[in-house]
Parts: sequence; structure tokens; C-alpha cells
Amino acid sequence: MSGDRLAPAARVGLVAGRLVVNPAGFAHCVPDDAEAEDVYVPRTGVRPAMHGDRVLVRLEARGRRGQRQGRVVKVLTRATTRVVGVFRRGRTAGVVVPLEQRLALPIVVPHGAEAAAADGELVVAEIVRYPGRTADAEARVVDVLGPADDPRVETEAVLAAHGLPRDFPPEVAAAARRAPRTVSPDALAGRLDLRDLPIVTIDGENARDFDDAVLAERTSEGFRLTVAVADVAHYVPAGGALDHEARGRGTSVYFPDRVVPMLPEELSNGVCSLRPDEDRLVRVVRLAVDRHGRVTGARFDAGVIRSAARLTYTQVRQALVDRDPAVRTGLGRLVDPLEVAGELAELLLARRHARGAIDFDLPEAEIVLDLRGRPEQIVRAERSLAHRLIEEFMLAANEAVARELARRGLPLLHRVHEPPRAEAVDELARFLEGFGLRLRRERGRPTPAAFQAVLAAVAGRPEERLVNTVLLRSMQQARYAAEPLGHFGLATDCYTHFTSPIRRYPDLVVHRILATGRAPGDLAAIAEESSRRERVAMEAEREIVELKKVQFMRDKVGREYDGIVSGVARFGFFVQLADVFVDGLVHVGALGDDFYELIEAQHCLRGRRTRRTFRVGDPLRVVVAGVSVERRQVDFVLPGAEERERPGRWRRRRRSS
Repeated sequence: MSGDRLAPAARVGLVAGRLVVNPAGFAHCVPDDAEAEDVYVPRTGVRPAMHGDRVLVRLEARGRRGQRQGRVVKVLTRATTRVVGVFRRGRTAGVVVPLEQRLALPIVVPHGAEAAAADGELVVAEIVRYPGRTADAEARVVDVLGPADDPRVETEAVLAAHGLPRDFPPEVAAAARRAPRTVSPDALAGRLDLRDLPIVTIDGENARDFDDAVLAERTSEGFRLTVAVADVAHYVPAGGALDHEARGRGTSVYFPDRVVPMLPEELSNGVCSLRPDEDRLVRVVRLAVDRHGRVTGARFDAGVIRSAARLTYTQVRQALVDRDPAVRTGLGRLVDPLEVAGELAELLLARRHARGAIDFDLPEAEIVLDLRGRPEQIVRAERSLAHRLIEEFMLAANEAVARELARRGLPLLHRVHEPPRAEAVDELARFLEGFGLRLRRERGRPTPAAFQAVLAAVAGRPEERLVNTVLLRSMQQARYAAEPLGHFGLATDCYTHFTSPIRRYPDLVVHRILATGRAPGDLAAIAEESSRRERVAMEAEREIVELKKVQFMRDKVGREYDGIVSGVARFGFFVQLADVFVDGLVHVGALGDDFYELIEAQHCLRGRRTRRTFRVGDPLRVVVAGVSVERRQVDFVLPGAEERERPGRWRRRRRSS
């Protein structure tokens, strides 16, 4: 704009977008125009913006690496109103050190605004003045969570940082208390009665909300699969207080030490939960499956069941895989239907693989806590036939419901997974070439079967875990949509979520559509809200798991571990430990013997003089050099380096780099 004249931002060298700040202080502006190139913003050009703000950036000369470069000239929308962090008391004022490391600017708490917070306590602070070109941000403490090293307080901090609710509003709690505790005889009218069938729930040892129960039976043509899902819609009417709260929460959030439920416990762990030996209302999906695993028919009913048993994955694995005589004897009449279920699950899995569905085999960490909530052990989470059995049955039921609603011509809340973007595919193909792997493409685009072929080719190789991780990262995130955009990972054009209405709001919506034949008018808005709440839940769950991992490593300084190089950057390389599922950084300053350059095309760091190379996928041994709970970071060095140089020296160098 010049005088009274207006011009498009791009015409005058301005770019609008969201600012993503690196903990080191520099940032990137991700333009509103999805096709435009990101803009690098050096540390000196970030103020007065903060991480997440929508900003206007003025373009300057391109940087040394040819990237667009600029500086923030205006903040259009602030993303942060509250911060969660550690309060540090000073002589004249305090400061809050945010747990979110990308909020890299100081946040001052003036004298009198501390709300009695003690030094070292975790607090929630409300920003009262945003940073300027030279002035720091100011905030006032609005909630004192407690000591920063208390595991339960740390969980509270993650809840607060992600805006997750701790309690239900009074009107929601009151509505939950009015819900019936048992199924009334009147509620059974017109329902399919399956109470005599040996139908069971199969969940983890610590599960308390049981959404679904299953039964597999042989027929003359093959099999009949029954999936009974809690009829939450019967107890949560659309538009009521419970429904409004469930929509706002979107999903239950699972932490190692607690659950933040979508619905109050009176429902989630009470009348909606498919407890054994208790009548429960359900929506039933019954599928006819032939001997080749092909679904040949489907029926959908309102029903009532009485679960014959609450089984765990461990019990089922012991019965079907280990063939444990004591466990099989204890299960009695349930063994035969479980055997049939295992056989059917294998057929369904083979059928999905044949059409190209992608199955990642990434080990997940299971964190074992002590009585105080501190991490006692990190083990590999079990994934046995029992887990695959439930996964396959839920996938089959979800897809059957989606196809039924599509057949009826009803609007549908789809679960979609769009194909990877072209640039991500190109980068992935280059990465795979380094391992002698080829990503096949049809008409320039990869198919789900091509991804599955890569996973099969790398199975059993040392880099299997790494390739699985990189393939997964190359994909877009699954989400909800009102449009049928297909599901790339499952290799299907029609899919939805139906089997977990206690813990996912989209499933509850789909239940109502199936039962009434009517969809809410704001289906697109529900899809967007649910996708957003799912992302928040995933970020919170990931953050608390990473926190517990760092806490676990706190007393492991000096210990040696085997690992694999999982990523490289100009400042160093990341290592995944082989046995405890922890990642850490080896900084280039800790190498000390050369100047190391990043060779992006080869995914490696190479010494300029020695030609020593650290490449993604390389196995190596590392020593834990330092652990910072506040920074959520574990620092490694190579064996012997801890004797040549104190970790504190190279960590200080890294902060100034």
C-alpha cells in the first residue's frame, strides 16, 4: 500500500502465513498459499511474533542455500494466549520458561503477578503483553500446578498446555448422573436378542471402557462375524448437554497414568461399557464371510447382548498362540469360537493385503509406572494375533457400515487418508534408493501396494524399523471428511469409524446416521472439529510419552546403549536406542575430530577431512551424556567422547550455534 493505493501482498514482496519457530530461535513462515515455498526467518527477524502466530513477512534477498528469506513485519493473528511452564523467581521480577520450546522468547512475570508461585513450580500464565521489537512479553500467573518434578503435576501441565479439560461442567455431570445404571426391560423392545451367544470383549489389561464385543462362527459357506458395539446414541441424545460436551472434546485422551474421557464415567465405564454378565444395548454388525475372506453379506440391527467374558489380549494370545493348557481350560467353551476367530482374522488380513492395504510394523513403547507415577520401565508393547484379531474385525465392521450408508445414499462422516503428496513421494523414493529399494509408481503416483511391497522387501533387515518410520512420515495424516476421498492406507474407497462410540465422537455420529437415516446438517463442521481434536489428543499423548521417556533416562547418564542413526541435520544426528525406545541427539560439537557437513541426498553427515560418515540406518553405540527434562531432550556422545570433553561444553556451543 502506498498512500491510498492498495496492492496484493505478493506484489509488494509480502507473504502471509503461519510462523513455525525452531527452539534455536529462527523460524519458517508457512504461506497461506499451499503451493508457495516456505520463507526462512532468521532469529533477528522473528520479533514481535511468537510460534504459531499468523504473520506478514517481507521478503529479502535469498539465503546462502537459495531459500526464500524474510523478516516479520506484522502479526496478523496471535496463536498463544496462555503458556504453561516453570516459574523462576528473580530479584525484581520472575520469568516463565515455557514447556513449549518453540516459544523461544522470554516471558516476564512482573512483581505481584506471581499468584504465590514458588521458584521451580509449574504454572499456567496468561499473556498480558505480547513481545515487541525490543520489549519482552509479559504474563500473569493464573494457576499454580505444583512442583515441576512431580509426575502427576507434569501430566496436569500437558493437559493445560493443550487445553484439555480436567473436569466435566456441572450440567454435563448432572446429565450423566441421571443416566440409568442398568438396562430397563422397556429398552429391549424390538431389539435382536443375542444374550445367549458366547460373545466376548477383548482389550488391554488396564482397559475400563469396553466399546465392542465379537464372535466368530462357522457356517456352511464359511463364517459369520458378529461385532456388537455399545449403543451410546441411546443414552446420549443429539443436541443435549452430554452430546455438546462430547463434540467439544472429540475423543478420549489416553496417558500412561490416566484417561481424559470423552464421556463421564457413569456412561463410559458404566451403562455403555460392555461389562461381562450384564445386559447391554448395542448396535450389531453381522457379516457373512466366505472361505477366502471375502464379505458376501451384511446385516445391521439394534440388539442386546450379555458379554460372556472380559478377555485380555494376553489371555487370547496364551490360548491361541502359546496353546497354554491352563488358560485354555479356564476359558472352557470360549476356546472354540476363539479358534474360529483367529482363523477368520488371518483370512481377512490376507484379503486386505491382496488388495494392497498397508500394514506398518512399528514397535510402540509401553511405559510401566511405579506407584508415584514415575517411569519404572519402557518395554516393547505386545502386538500378537489377539491384537490383529480385533483390528481385522473392527476394520471389517467399519467398512461394512460405510458401504451400507453409501448404498442407501446417506451423507456420511468418512474416515479418509489421502495419497502422499508428490514432493513427499519424490523424497521418499530418493531415500529408499540409498537402501537399494525401489518405489514403484503407476502414472507417476505410488499405489498402496507399492508401499506394501517396500515393507515386505525390508522385513528382517537391520533398517526395517527405520524404513517403516520414514514411509509412515511420508504419508498424509488420516482425518474425517464429509466427502468420500478414499483411504490410501487401507486401499479402499469407502471407510468410516463406527466401532468406538464411547471414545470417539465421529463414531457416535455414524451410529445416529445408521439408526435414523438422517445426518446432521453441519457434517463438514463436525469432520473438521473432530480432526482438530484428534490432532490435539495425539500431540498431548505423544508429549507425555516423550516426557516419561526423558524421565526414565534421567538416572542413566554414563550408560552405553546400542542404537541406529534415525535422522541427520546440520547440527548433528539423532539415534534411536535399540531396546528402550528412546531417541537422543549426538551434536556435531561432541564429535570434535572434524568439521561435519550434511549431505542431504545421501542422508548422512560426513567429515570434511576424515571422510568419516554417519548415515541414516547405521548401527552404532552411544553413551548417555546428559538429560534435560525441561527441554525434553536426551544427549548422546560416542564412546570415549565423554572423557575427551565434558558434555556441558558442547551443549553450550550448540545453544550459540
